[in-house]
Amino acid sequence: MRRRELIALLGGAAVAASLAARAQQNVMSVIGFLGDLAPDTATLAVSMFRQGIAEFGYDEGRNVAIEYRWAEGRFDRLPALAAELVERKVNVIATFVGTIPIVFSVGVDPVAVGLVASLARPGGNLTGVTNFGTALLPKRLELLSELVPPNSAIAMLVNPNNPAAPGVSTPVEELARAKGLQFHLLNAGSETEIETAFEMLAQLRVGGLVITPDPMFNSRDSQLVALAARYAVPTIYYRREFVEGGGLISFGPSFAASFRQVGVYAGRILKGAKPADLPVHQPTKFELVINLKTAKALRLTLPESLWARADEVIE
Repeated sequence: MRRRELIALLGGAAVAASLAARAQQNVMSVIGFLGDLAPDTATLAVSMFRQGIAEFGYDEGRNVAIEYRWAEGRFDRLPALAAELVERKVNVIATFVGTIPIVFSVGVDPVAVGLVASLARPGGNLTGVTNFGTALLPKRLELLSELVPPNSAIAMLVNPNNPAAPGVSTPVEELARAKGLQFHLLNAGSETEIETAFEMLAQLRVGGLVITPDPMFNSRDSQLVALAARYAVPTIYYRREFVEGGGLISFGPSFAASFRQVGVYAGRILKGAKPADLPVHQPTKFELVINLKTAKALRLTLPESLWARADEVIE
């Protein structure tokens, strides 16, 4: 499904939600939660979201109901799931997919893709959190380049089914060339294609790998970490959870904090706030996490520059 199509659909949900809110003043409020993961891999997201709405006095099952829908990493499932929430006439929709309903969490610049008028004043009925996931890809390449020999080959793994995929590699490729590094773009849109991509890495003798932010990769974190270890490829990720599971290094905002902020905004909207008046939240802290055990297994000597910048070293 195209980004604009889903925005239109969920935008309609926002209007329906507003009307429903007026008609259900004496009925328990309902939040639609549209998740891109499988439910068993989204326990942190749900927990932090509940903490966010709790700050405004909302407790699931007591004075608010939450309707969960899970895409399980498949973008093609989003239209039907979104339509279900529209039909359900929920009061507000929270989502962690790459497109926008009422309160969103995205890894792209929402202004650049036309989702909001500005970060400070979103306008319309859309607001949420931006994690700058794709914007941080050059920085991740910069960090990874400190771990590989000069003139090495670097690859980036992308899910071609992600609406944000086109053009995402351009700034990374330009930086790689400026650093004298060979660059390879590898596509993987399924579990099998991930396996194939790592086989290609071995054939290309790639010295390092950048994983792009993607719901499907979130749900395949164990597979990605295991393959990086099997093929001994130094890999940088976008979430600390990969590193906690045995990955080498990650750089990005705290996703737990993002999930909580989405809950906060959902709570404020249920209390009567207008999305147009809620500025898009931007992370102020970015975590650099390193797994020392994995570095030793890869026989890597971490430069002092990385040690000094690391927010956490997992031993």
